Amino acid sequence: MTTQYRIAPSILSADFARLGDEVKNVIQAGADWIHFDVMDNHYVPNLTFGPMICSALKPHAKQADGTAVPIDVHLMVKPVDALAAAFADAGADLISFHPEGTEHVHRSVQAIKAKGCKAGLVFNPATSMDVLDWVIDDLDLILIMSVNPGFGGQSFIDSALRKVEQARKRIDASGRDIRLEVDGGIKIDNIASVASAGADTFVAGSAIFGKPDYAAVIRSMRDALATV
Repeated sequence: MTTQYRIAPSILSADFARLGDEVKNVIQAGADWIHFDVMDNHYVPNLTFGPMICSALKPHAKQADGTAVPIDVHLMVKPVDALAAAFADAGADLISFHPEGTEHVHRSVQAIKAKGCKAGLVFNPATSMDVLDWVIDDLDLILIMSVNPGFGGQSFIDSALRKVEQARKRIDASGRDIRLEVDGGIKIDNIASVASAGADTFVAGSAIFGKPDYAAVIRSMRDALATV
């Protein structure tokens, strides 16, 4: 079966003065999802977007024919539950969080799903994935960080490939349709190796928004993925 890859540009690297246009332009360029990197200046040393930004951008997250493009919210916050609920109400389609951000991982997953959103767990470069053994049957997404969370524009940490491979083995053993996403340092020249390790969804910030032609970058990423 052919893997269906998804490219999810992170608006962390977009022009904040014209976010609505940036979302429209990157979707026109071929984006599959729009990725929100939500940081709280507590769990990570940075402060980014709140639910009001998500709500404001939701009407812009559409293809030319009106088809909605999923909003993929990555919560780098602690505690998780209140903000997860607020982002669900603001129009998020997928909400993922770090296990360290909650006292009760399973309860937080269930709370997200009860809001009608898909739920994901995020693992930092040095974080064990043992928690997956207990919640994988309830997940829709696993996100592997290939940089330490907190800032855009970082370089890919090569050891993350081993973690992607381990996550893929767990997903395959579960028999469930779970997206395996990677966030951090994804570029044209490494996206194929990340896909080869088992990822099917790729977050890219500065690699796309930092270039003058979004469509050319996304097209080159898809060409690289076609070689896997």
